[in-house]
Formats: sequence, structure tokens, C-alpha cells
Amino acid sequence: MELVVLFGTFVLLLLIGTPIAFCLGVASFATILFMGLPPVVVFQRLNSGVAIYSLLAIPFFIYAGDLMVRGGIAARLVAFAGSLVGHMRGGLGQVNIAASTMFGGISGSAIADASAIGGLMVPQMKARGYGIDYAVNITVTSAVIALMIPPSHNMIIYSISAGGRISIADLFTAGVIPGLLLAIALMVVAYVVAAKRGYPTEKFAGFGVVLQLLLAAVPGLILIAIIFGGVRSGVFTATESSCIAIVYALLVTLLLYRSMGWRDFVAATLGAVRTTAMVLMVIGSAATFGWLLAYMRVPAQLVALMQTISDNPIIVLLLINVLLLFLGSFMDMSPLIIITTPIFLPVAVAYGVDPVHFGVIMVLNLGIGLCTPPVGSVLFVGCAVAKIPIWEAIKTIWPFYGASIGVLLLVTYFPATAMWLPSLFR
Repeated sequence: MELVVLFGTFVLLLLIGTPIAFCLGVASFATILFMGLPPVVVFQRLNSGVAIYSLLAIPFFIYAGDLMVRGGIAARLVAFAGSLVGHMRGGLGQVNIAASTMFGGISGSAIADASAIGGLMVPQMKARGYGIDYAVNITVTSAVIALMIPPSHNMIIYSISAGGRISIADLFTAGVIPGLLLAIALMVVAYVVAAKRGYPTEKFAGFGVVLQLLLAAVPGLILIAIIFGGVRSGVFTATESSCIAIVYALLVTLLLYRSMGWRDFVAATLGAVRTTAMVLMVIGSAATFGWLLAYMRVPAQLVALMQTISDNPIIVLLLINVLLLFLGSFMDMSPLIIITTPIFLPVAVAYGVDPVHFGVIMVLNLGIGLCTPPVGSVLFVGCAVAKIPIWEAIKTIWPFYGASIGVLLLVTYFPATAMWLPSLFR
């Protein structure tokens, strides 16, 4: 009956349009009252859910990403990507994907990626005769790459949700190859769709221009190396690297590029504060919700249920992926990671899946959910940037969904795609 109260309250609030943090918090509060537990437990669990040192990396990376967007680093990365792949069929679509991959290595956020790269690329693609739905589809699905490669915020959340026992450095490393595979798959689909629609190719600017734009983009690319190399080598932690990212972003934008004014700095700071407040509220509420699930022994019951369905790891992983894809269509990514990690991770481990490998599967899976209606936040951002209805984009996004799910299945059933690179550092 407690589970009925918990999920019934949550679903009811979700259906009437209540923000996700309040859905989780109110459902947890109602269930605790129903169970006769002290109401103060809700606030204790909420506080303990956000009072984690490793979580400091998230607001700092968010702030660094805002500074880089407003300081012109994103625009220089787009220009460099254009010089590399702009001459391919559907050139601006290829530029969009390549730029998303590079910017994702700085921001670690799919929403920031869709907003920054979409804001730069969608108007250009529209002006050059590309279909607006094509521009949105590429912007939205390529933003998922930012979730896979360092400094992915959601990899940090997964590590914390798993009890802090999983190395963030290993997770960062494990996501690199799947992220690149996703980029390649999307570029192939973008090429095929562009050829079918007759979109133009762009003229190759020449190696001299490529070198010139590379030099302009080097400061942004160096930051990727600092974040990944520093965390992977153990020189500093993910939290420390996020602080270094802010200092570096300020130095580059203020002293080298000289492209950030006082208004931009204030806007970036206030934007990071607002985003951080929303993210941490969701994380705290989800931590309370997840604690209740553990208190009611839901993970243990699910393991037992899965074992009655099948003892084949292939079937079990397929079921988990289907469930996560379904849940990702209705809930945002961060709370889902916090809630479902304690539920599904024991199941995956019981069938011999490495926790690092499972983290990559979960982040990629739920990242696809961010592009799926009715609660796909990245899809909403992409459509808002392009000023088109969601359903106009959804009608033609299926080839890009197919490529993303294909990469998900590849990563799921071929663990080496995620685990080979971390093994080199052990």
C-alpha cells in the first residue's frame, strides 16, 4: 500500500503539471505520513542528498559552461568544426554534430549544448535552405553526446547515487568511446537524410583556414584536456577540476579573447545560480524518494522478480533498457538516475555487469529520453530555439532516434566499447 501512495501521489502531481522536484518531495512526504514515520525524515534525507562534496562539481561546471558560451568559446569551436566537416553533404548538419561533441567536452550538459550550439547553428541552417526540422533533430540528438564525455554532470550524479563507490575518473573515461560512436552514427544519418533531401555541400575552406581557426579554438580545446587529463591522472578531483575550469574560462574570456563584458559576466553568474538551484532541488527531492524505495526493499524485490523472468543477461539488460527508455519519456534525467540506480544497479551486478559499464548504459539511455516527448527537456529547448512545435520535429526525428538506440544496444552488449579505455589506466 505504501508503494501505491508513493507512486500514486507522484503520478497524479506529474499529470497536473507540477514541477518534478515538488512531485518527488510531496509524494515522499505523503508516504512518510502514511507510514507513520516522523515528517522530519523528509528534510533530513533532502539535506543529506545535497550535502555531498562531489556534488560541488555540478554548479561549478554549469558556471564554467555559461562563462564559455557568453565569452565566445562556443562560437570559436563551431567555426573550427565548420572548417573540418562543413564540406561534407549536409555540411552545416555535420558542423552541428562536431561542434556539439567539442562543446560537450566543456559543458557536460545536454541542455547547455542544445541551447548554445542550437542558438548558433539553427538560424544559419535555416538561412542556407535546410529544413528547420532537420536542424532541430540534429541539434537535439547530438546534445546527448555531452552527457557521455567528460565532464558529464550525470556521470557524477550516478557515482553518488551508487554510494560514491564508483570512480568518477573511470566513468569519465568509459563514456568517451560511446560518445564518439554516437557522434559518428549521427553524422552518418545526417549525411543520408541530407542526400535524400538534396541539401548542399559547403566549399572546403582550405588547410590554411583550418589551421587559423584551430589556433583560435585551442584555448577551448585545452580546457577539455585539462579536465579529462587532470581527473584521469589523479592530479585533482572532479570537484577541483570544475573550479579550475571556472578560473581558466575567466582568464581566457577576459584576458585572451577579451570578449566578455560586465553584463555578460553578471548574466552568466545569475544563470548558473538559477540552474544550480533547480538541479540541487531536484537531486535532494529525488534522494528522499530513492531512500523510501530502499526502505521498502524495492531493489531486492526487483532482483527477485527479474530472476523469475529470466536468467539470461541479454534478456535482463534488454528489459532494463526498455524500462529506462519508458521512464525517461516521462521524467527528467537527474532524478531518474538517483531513483533508479539503487534499483537497477544491483540487478545488473547480479548478472555480471560492471558498475562502470552500467553507468554508461544508464546515462546514454536516459539521455535519449531527454529527446523524447512528453517530458524531453532537450527536445523542448531545441524546438524553443527554432520556434517550431514539438510535433513538427518529432515527425522526422526517427532516423536519429534509430541511430542513438543502435549505439545504446552496441554499448549494452559489447562491454569493451565502454570498458576498454578505462582498462588502459588500471
